[in-house]
Amino acid sequence: MTDHDEAAAVLPLTLAWVNRHLEVGERIVRTEALHGGITAEMRRLTIGTRDGSTRDLVLRSFVDPFYVGHAEDWLNREAGALSLLAGSGVPAPGLVAADPTAAHCAYPSLLMTHLAGRTVLDDEGLETRVPLLARQLVAIHALRPAERPRKYVTLTTADTVVTPRGADAAAWAAAINVIRKPAPPYEGRFLHRDFQPGNVLFDVPPPRSTGVRITGVVDWAAASWGPADLDVAHCSTNLALLHGPAWGLRFAEAYEEAGGVLAAAASERLYWRVRDGLACSEEVRLVARPWREAGRAELTTRAVEGRLDAYITTLMDALG
Repeated sequence: MTDHDEAAAVLPLTLAWVNRHLEVGERIVRTEALHGGITAEMRRLTIGTRDGSTRDLVLRSFVDPFYVGHAEDWLNREAGALSLLAGSGVPAPGLVAADPTAAHCAYPSLLMTHLAGRTVLDDEGLETRVPLLARQLVAIHALRPAERPRKYVTLTTADTVVTPRGADAAAWAAAINVIRKPAPPYEGRFLHRDFQPGNVLFDVPPPRSTGVRITGVVDWAAASWGPADLDVAHCSTNLALLHGPAWGLRFAEAYEEAGGVLAAAASERLYWRVRDGLACSEEVRLVARPWREAGRAELTTRAVEGRLDAYITTLMDALG
């Protein structure tokens, strides 16, 4: 077995567990660290098959002590979501095995199939990708599982919001007051709960050709049941921080154009969009780091804070 880089090494206990879930005659021939995640270490495992060909699996392991504390819940939810999504038409990984409590592995882990494609975070081609993202999210929300996942959770409160330095104080104070109110009523939907460009894989043909398409949606650890507006708000926030506030507003329009249904009242839409934007204020540094690692070097913590301020201000002007 060869490692693509030092960080790709799989510890012996975990390696033995993976091997137990391979087909007879298969073996791991290569491991490669996948970058861009925040909570877990991701590795692509190239599996040599009996006929001399190869196939790829992905190993997700929670290593950081803080996230290990959440791993059992997250991995159980992801395993449940992947099982539910099998055969649904949503391009999600297939579940191979899960060890949420590290009963067999060095760390809590999940093994799944590898999907073709790559994340695309560049500004170029965004006008084509946004409608694709919207249609994919509508398809996810259309699922009606026999057994619902647990209700969504939001942790941000008016007291935990971190107002960026130099932000529009009046706009942020008004936004914070919005989430002091109770959550609006909603019709429940199956939520990804972290649907955003970093968790969507694309097949992007060479320049000047057509046929851009989504090949996969990954990271289902927060799958839950709740308002469609919450998923739309989360993707909108990410698009606003990656590409500018106008794209945050544009995504909600694209979602409705694709057949999605959002809250009827402007005040209710504002609640969910502001709630997600304010939640991001608490983790700007964590959000910005993988974007820079993916090539968006200009998205420093300070730059992302500036875009978040602009987005919150735009939301309050547009919907407040």
